[in-house]
Amino acid sequence: MAMGEAEYFEQRLDDQIIWYEKKSAANQAAYKRLRLIEIIAAASIPLLAGYTQVSGYETGVGLAIGIIGLVVAVLAGVMSLYRFQENWNEYRASAESLKQEKYLYLTRVEPYDGDQPFELLVQRVEALLKSETTGWAQAMRAAGAADKAAREHATDPTR
Repeated sequence: MAMGEAEYFEQRLDDQIIWYEKKSAANQAAYKRLRLIEIIAAASIPLLAGYTQVSGYETGVGLAIGIIGLVVAVLAGVMSLYRFQENWNEYRASAESLKQEKYLYLTRVEPYDGDQPFELLVQRVEALLKSETTGWAQAMRAAGAADKAAREHATDPTR
């Protein structure tokens, strides 16, 4: 049973555009929130360092600086691990590419001004989606390999 144009738009194209837009927005919000906390925490370290010479506060200030430094390091690691900025940009680019194909098709401009425009749209949209999925899988494999190498190095620094 063949899927018609309206059905394809509703069940596939528009659904994918919405998914990528939501994922882009969520990753953007997470990145900006964590980055802001990281910036504020990092900026507070030099401020607090000025108080290390104040009598009676040396230990407390030193401890606070250490904790804030730890928070900054953890935030940087979390942002690197979850790739919020990269995902935000990649998801936004995918959503915009899908929208561009949709509007080129709806206005019947090149490349959709010839014979069988719907078939061409489906081929191009599916190629975009496959490319995005393949890119994601490659990124996950690379991240896994880097993580494995880091763990092996941590257990055996001679590697």
